[in-house]
Amino acid sequence: MILTKGIRQQRALRAVTSVSKRAASVQRLPRDNVGHRVPQLTHGESFKQHGIEGMLSVEGFDLAWTQYQGYIVHRLNELTAGTEDENSLTKNILLKYARQADRASLFNHASMAHNNHLFFSTISPNPTSPTQPLIEHIDTSFSSLSSLRSTFLATASAMFGPGFVWLVRKHIPAAPSYSAAVPQLAILTTYLAGSPYPGAHYRAQPVDMATQNSADHPGMRPEQFYLSEGSANRTAGSMGRYSPNQKRVAPGGQDLDVLLGVCTWEHVWLRDWGVAGKRGFLEAWWERIDWGVVEGNMGLMDGSKRMTGGRQRGSYYGM
Repeated sequence: MILTKGIRQQRALRAVTSVSKRAASVQRLPRDNVGHRVPQLTHGESFKQHGIEGMLSVEGFDLAWTQYQGYIVHRLNELTAGTEDENSLTKNILLKYARQADRASLFNHASMAHNNHLFFSTISPNPTSPTQPLIEHIDTSFSSLSSLRSTFLATASAMFGPGFVWLVRKHIPAAPSYSAAVPQLAILTTYLAGSPYPGAHYRAQPVDMATQNSADHPGMRPEQFYLSEGSANRTAGSMGRYSPNQKRVAPGGQDLDVLLGVCTWEHVWLRDWGVAGKRGFLEAWWERIDWGVVEGNMGLMDGSKRMTGGRQRGSYYGM
């Protein structure tokens, strides 16, 4: 359960309380007139007034979403002001700069804004349950919903350090997305602001550096390789390997859709749950998953609850 007010104020947690008070200044950041904005959560007003029952207090939600997301988006605007990325979607930015070490700060802020929104977008103030089509996919991949829960929470609890744990749907060749006959669901972990998208992990090495002189073959950034003969300059047509519409997947990677995610960063749960409360927070989070959004992200229902839409819906793609 969430720690009581008296317990929160014990000496070991006073530093956390003082940090949250100082962090209140984040709310007074100047409103950005252009660029990225903090998206509206479907249940945002309820969370502001009541917190997330059993999971985060009003103050805990304010710190983990209102203040933190506001700060990340504000910094993202500072980093992109006056550039071609000023109005780009966060996903496009993180994919663009994932392998450019000199743009690590830009990647981190775009990816964290994107990840944190996805996390909060799949939370409901009321308990929900997955419908039979999703249950069939879960049973095929994990044997049961109970097994998925235990595996997912054990994975998140065991993470030593901040990051995210994701439920993803793999794109299996020759397996229709709606078919539950082939295991398509998997659990994926990313640390810090790492992205679950395979395009963010693309790394091209056009020569075997074990047999070549590195001085003669300096490293290539991914976008350089795309323009070299190693990729292709032939982009005519809308289909085929070299079509500009084709997704770029890292060698050994697999195309996937992100369905659900939980944030294990300490600022999300430490205030309400204490230094030993991570597991309790994760169990409470599981009870607040909006399975309707998960099903929408998987394409098992109409788009009314799908959180991966365009900018007009305030989705995590459109910040």
